[in-house]
This record gives sequence, C-alpha cells and structure tokens, in this order.
Amino acid sequence: MKYVHLDSVESGQYLGRTIFASNGSILLSGGVQLTVFMINTLNRIGVTMIYIKDPNMEDVEIPEVLSDETKRIVMKQMGQTFAAIQSGKQFNSRALSISINTLLDEVMKNRDVLVQLTDIRTKDNEMYVHSTNVCMMAVLIGINMGLNATQLKELAVGALLHDVGKVELTYDDESPDLKRHHTWRGFELLKSKREFSLLTAHVAFQHHEALDGKGVPRGLTSDEIHIYAKITAVANMYDNLLFDVSLGRRMLPHEACEHMMALSETKLDRDVLIHFLKIVSIYPTGASVRLSNRETGVVVGQHRGLPSRPIVRIVKQDASDKRLDIKEIDLAKHTTVFIEQVM
Repeated sequence: MKYVHLDSVESGQYLGRTIFASNGSILLSGGVQLTVFMINTLNRIGVTMIYIKDPNMEDVEIPEVLSDETKRIVMKQMGQTFAAIQSGKQFNSRALSISINTLLDEVMKNRDVLVQLTDIRTKDNEMYVHSTNVCMMAVLIGINMGLNATQLKELAVGALLHDVGKVELTYDDESPDLKRHHTWRGFELLKSKREFSLLTAHVAFQHHEALDGKGVPRGLTSDEIHIYAKITAVANMYDNLLFDVSLGRRMLPHEACEHMMALSETKLDRDVLIHFLKIVSIYPTGASVRLSNRETGVVVGQHRGLPSRPIVRIVKQDASDKRLDIKEIDLAKHTTVFIEQVM
C-alpha cells in the first residue's frame, strides 16, 4: 500500500484502508475499487490523504496498534457519549469504560508496534479519530513510563475525553462554568462522574497548560500539572500538528517531532517527550520519500529504537526491456544514506 494525496488518486485504483463514519460504521471498505464518484465524495467530505493498493507493494503490511474493529467500537461509543452530552443527558459511563478496556487490552498486546496515524479523516469523524489517537498514544507513553494498570485506565479515560468540553450543548444552560474555555467545561462535565477517578477530569482541565506557566486556563507551572495531563498534552499536540488545519500547514511526522522537541521544558515535559519518541514512527510505512542518493522509494519497514532509519523500497523500470528493478535499502545498515524529503 501507498499513502497518497487524494488529488493523485485515479478511478480504478483500489482503496487500501477502511474509512469509518463518526458512528463507527464503515463508510468505505478497504479493497473497494474507487470510482470518480467515490473520489469526488471523499474530497467533498474533507478527506485529503488515503491508502491505495500498489502491485509493487502488495507484500507490505502496515502494523497497527489498534485493529479496525477496536477503532469501530471506541468511535461508536464516543459518538453515543457526545450525543448524550449534546442533549443534556448523562452518558453511559459503564459502556464507555468497557470500550476503553478493549482499547487498553489491544494496546498492551501491541505495545511494541510503532504508532502511525494513518486513519482516514472526514469532517464528520475527525473529533472521534483525534480522541482515539490521543488515548492510544497516551497509553503507550504511560506503559513506557511504567504506569500501573489502575493508572493506565485513569489516563486512558482522561485522554479519550480530553476534548469533551468542545461538545456543543443544544440545551439552554446559564451556568458560567460551561461558558468558559473548553477545558473548564470538560472538567465540569467529568468531575461529577463517580464511576471515574477525579484525575480524569483534571486531564480535561490541564491538557492545555504549559510548563512555563503560559498555558490555559489557569497558567499552572510544571509541578502543578498532573503527569496524566502532561502525557495527554504531548499526544494531543502531535495529532493536532499532523491533522488540524486551523494551526496552519499540516506537518509531517518528522517535522512535528522536531517542533515538539523544541518546546521541551517550556511547553512540554522532557521526560514525556523522550518516551513519546520511542513509540512513534517518524517516517510511516507507505510514505513516499526521496533519499540523499537521489533515489525515490516507499517506506516498507521500521526499526523500533531507530525511527529515523526505516527500510525503503526502490522500484525502477529498465528502459531496454521494461522489466521492473526492485531493491530495498535498509537505512539502519546504509548509514551514509538519509531521507531528504517526504513526497
């Protein structure tokens, strides 16, 4: 599979990865042959990047921390939770907790898989995909930092619901706390949920605080910010830098990592960042890259612990007999070759 911009996709190509709707249902199944209508529809609903199947990359597997089924379960429950909040009702804490347990079990099982944020986003599902990704990354960071099972569950709940204060209310509520920054609203919504630790509410409250005291909503400094919120802040920023167009140009994974490291000890916690860099794939499998030797290829493999040195497959066509010349360069072994550009 190759990860490409929608503008370069042509009718007749095959979709490589399933696209989900906001309620967790399948919008378009992986493997379907794309038509002009489908491509135009994807463009209309806000899709910019998709995976397509490539005959030269059929053997390339893209390992995922979370399966499509687990993502579907979590996104469906998120949709029901947010719908309840919008209508002023109490959401089902038990059902949400069960879906989070499913996520936790799968993350623990796949803890050695490097994170690649490749889910196809639409205007309809982006909040749910974002929340699921932040939760998944926060849990992986927490595992690397040695948090126990109880702490991981608290962190997972807080990370999944960190933006719950952004849910628009459709009923008339004059409470001043619900009119403040979304972190205040999230805190107010979660603190009364006795099924969850109060710390989960503080994740929603503190995930926009900064170590230098210049964050929001209260201007807390490093020692005043809970570790769950520090972890969630890192995961939240990474996903936003890659996908939130309101922040300006979307960054590529390696650019986002460099940007975040520059914020170490001013906005983001250094120790959390170190553990974050251990769990993320800087050059995702399926990405097209140009190497320092002027060859172009597609990332087909990763090395845990060496995220900047993936395996790249080069495909060339012989001009004389039109045969394909395929080779792979393992950048962990070819130490003088570097990735110059993600294409």
